[in-house]
Amino acid sequence: MKNREVGSSGKDGGARREAAEALAVEALSFLAADPERLGRFLALSGIGPEAIREAAREPGFLAGVLAHIVSDERLLLDFAAHADIKPAAVMRVATELGGPAWERDEP
Repeated sequence: MKNREVGSSGKDGGARREAAEALAVEALSFLAADPERLGRFLALSGIGPEAIREAAREPGFLAGVLAHIVSDERLLLDFAAHADIKPAAVMRVATELGGPAWERDEP
């Protein structure tokens, strides 16, 4: 199976960002499909399962999802295989989408 391309240099900045965000949404779905993976993500991010939809609307959240994926080699490899993308491409997209690490604002 051929790995797909995400964020290739041939796309304009807006299209690359959209592709990066789409990959991050796919990564969130990947996490959500497994209770153990999702539980670890929620515990590390400090959000509860009831607040994930609200948190997903906050700036930087999707970058935080990819940062979480690339922070764990096994998780990165599993997601890359699931998404049919090279692990290095996931890491590149995480950096492109990135900026500072996402943290939830506490009231």
